[in-house]
Amino acid sequence: MRLPGRLRAALKQSPPLPPAVVVGGGLNALGVVRSLGQAGVPVWLLAGAANMPAARSRYVEAIIYDDHESSAVVDALAELAVRKPGPRRPLILTEEEKVAEISAQRARLESDYHLMLPSADIVTRLLHKEGFRKAAEAGGLAIPRSCRIRSSTDLAKIRKLIAPLIIKPAARQAAYLSTFKRAYRAEDHDQAEALLVEMLTASDDLIVQEWIDGDDSSIYFCLQFVPAQGQTPVSFVGRKLRSWPPETGGTACCIAAPEAADDLTEPTTAFFRSQGVVGFASMEYKWRSATGEYVMIEPTIGRTDHQEEVATLNGVNLPLAGYCWAIGRSLPKTEAAQPMCVWRDRDAEANATASKPGMAHPAPASAHVIDALWRADDPAPSLYDLGHRIVTKLGRLTGRTQ
Repeated sequence: MRLPGRLRAALKQSPPLPPAVVVGGGLNALGVVRSLGQAGVPVWLLAGAANMPAARSRYVEAIIYDDHESSAVVDALAELAVRKPGPRRPLILTEEEKVAEISAQRARLESDYHLMLPSADIVTRLLHKEGFRKAAEAGGLAIPRSCRIRSSTDLAKIRKLIAPLIIKPAARQAAYLSTFKRAYRAEDHDQAEALLVEMLTASDDLIVQEWIDGDDSSIYFCLQFVPAQGQTPVSFVGRKLRSWPPETGGTACCIAAPEAADDLTEPTTAFFRSQGVVGFASMEYKWRSATGEYVMIEPTIGRTDHQEEVATLNGVNLPLAGYCWAIGRSLPKTEAAQPMCVWRDRDAEANATASKPGMAHPAPASAHVIDALWRADDPAPSLYDLGHRIVTKLGRLTGRTQ
């Protein structure tokens, strides 16, 4: 969605705008660079591979780096600052693992980049599900009952929880994710215990939570850019329509949820303010019909969310808000889009629809469905993806005939 011409012109006034530096290459990053590029902001993209969708966007100067070492992104950013010296550049992160890496080594980058991160101890504490649980409980907030599993001696704890249960790693763990899904639902305690025994072979830090009843369209989120104290956060409240995999996966499609904005914006802001969070953050909720309340599920800290672009498409350009704050300009005004826009990850939605054809809360018939990958004014990411699929399929067919 383009900004009004007067705002684009204002952003392009001399002196030249510093580029935004975006880290990542997936659909999250693609939505961010489109949000910035369409507003007239120059964008440098650090991606781990040239074939990632965001690296093909017309809005970026792509910088490809070898993303195999834990400090690779910090090294790449430091090298970029030396190779292309200039004023401090706003740094926008789109991948969870990069938040922890950059937070831990922020001293190497702070003189060259506006990091837009809370302090290192806040990042570490809130990126861990146990740290979030303690903070939320201390604030008297509604969250799922849970327990932390560190070894087989902890397994008896799950019997105090009411099944069904959902099991996740307590923090992002590369070794765990190379073997297991990011979350599992267990229908009873025996199934949960069997899963945990397996999962403990890859991780010694797991969280088991009580399942909040309801399908994926009962999941809401509040995306924010949180400026320094004294300034009101820029917020957008949305609702998932489908997830992939169903019940435990990421967003497949979502829409604005103005009906929940009043209920979710204030508690999200209050929680992040109480914890000292600044920069990009979001909170996921699930509506618990039995008690008539929104239950906090988990936060995102220091980065944009997978579906961040749904906010831009519906009139709230959060990446632009972060950029403007970092360079000392007024935050952009927001205006709800009409008709409402649905953000759709095409492949994930196709899989989710095939798995569960019905949708409890479909989008309004007037809603405009926008594909996360395909755009007529930025076609290269989608065309490259299509070409890659064709080549892959031909390779498989050729291999079968040999």
